[in-house]
Order: sequence, then structure tokens, then C-alpha cells
Amino acid sequence: MSAAREHGSDTAPSRHRVRRYVRHNSLGLFFMATFLLAVADQDVAGRAEFNDELVADGLAPVSFAAYVTSSDFAVDVTENWQSEYLQFFLYIFCTVWLLQRGSPESKELGKAGTESDEEQMVGEHARSDSPRWAADKGWRGVVFSRSLGLVMGGIFLLSWLTQSVTGVAAYNEQQLRQLQAPTTWVNYLSSADFWNRTLQNWQSELLAIASMAVLAIYLRQRGSPESKPVGAPHSATDVEGG
Repeated sequence: MSAAREHGSDTAPSRHRVRRYVRHNSLGLFFMATFLLAVADQDVAGRAEFNDELVADGLAPVSFAAYVTSSDFAVDVTENWQSEYLQFFLYIFCTVWLLQRGSPESKELGKAGTESDEEQMVGEHARSDSPRWAADKGWRGVVFSRSLGLVMGGIFLLSWLTQSVTGVAAYNEQQLRQLQAPTTWVNYLSSADFWNRTLQNWQSELLAIASMAVLAIYLRQRGSPESKPVGAPHSATDVEGG
């Protein structure tokens, strides 16, 4: 009996830690789970459409494994990834310098720019609980102070490069099915197919950023840090709810 009670006392704190971890990281866990679910659903729908095209061309359908490792699947995924990371990169970089009166997505109207070391808590103004590289006055501090934009921009460029490589492979597969000559990667970069895939994603992401920045001036979402407090005036800038 005592052993059972001891075992129960061990598992209770463990369950509490798990629940606390899930509660404190629920935003990231939710979006990662829905991302994986969306990718899985895309596998099913994309393979069905791809096989319909193959059958229409008189070819045999492919398995799930063959489809998810194909250039057709890869180009569909990466063309969306590169536009999303372009959105975040531009948003992070442009909000350093550009302002929007009344938007919680903007800094205060008089604070355009990289701000002072004191405001950013870097170098000699770093606190005891600041990240270690924030106090470094050399290259580490320079890189860390721009690390978010650098990583987002790097992922965008890598995704865009991958889109171009997988895109030309998918394009050439379609060309060969239609008994037409394939093209080179360099020529594909200036093709209508590549830029149509690219720009149709860019325009939607840029519209989403503009809509969020402007609509948040006049509309509210109670309890969201992406919105101003419900009672905040429309002209209030850099005021977030919580």
C-alpha cells in the first residue's frame, strides 16, 4: 500500500509538470500540430490530384511514398514556405523604420530606427537576466541584435532556392509528358511558371500584412496581444492588449 502511495505521489507532480508545460507552450504546440495535420491532408489531396493528371496522360498512379518525395510535392510546399518567411522578414525589418499611426503593430511614432543601447538593453545596459550575447560589444552582439531578421531572411532565401530547383524538375516532368523539350534551371528562373508561382504567394502575404496593420487601428480582439485594448482610442499607437 505504501509503495502504491509513493508511486502515486511521484506521478502527480509529473502530470502537473506536463500540464504546465502544455499550458505555457500551448500557442506553439497548437500551430505545430495544425501544421502537421495540414501537411498530412495536403499529402492526401495532392496525391489524388497528381494521380488524376497521370491517369489522364495514360500513366500509372504513384504511391504516397513516391508522391511525398516527388518534385511536384516539394515545389508546392516550398513555394508557400518562402512567401511566409518573406512576410515575416519584411515585417520584422520594415517595422524598425516604418510607422503606422494608431496600429499596435507599429512602434511609437517618435521611435523609428534601431533605438538606443539603453532602450534595447545591450552592451553596458544589459541586465543580469539578459541573454549573454546582448552584453557583448563585438560581433556576437551585432549578430544577436539582428538574429531574428537574419534567420527569417535566410529561411526565405533557402526556401526560394529549393522552390526553384524542385520547380524546374516538376516543370520538366510536365514538359516530357507533353513530348516537349525540358528547360534549364537558369532559363526556368525567368519563366512565367516560376514567377507565377512566386508572385501569387507574395501578393497574398503582403496584403495580409497591410490588412493586419491597418484593420488593427479600428478593430479590436479582446484579450489578444495583437490587438489594442478594447477601450483604447483609434489614434493610440504601439499599445497592445493582453
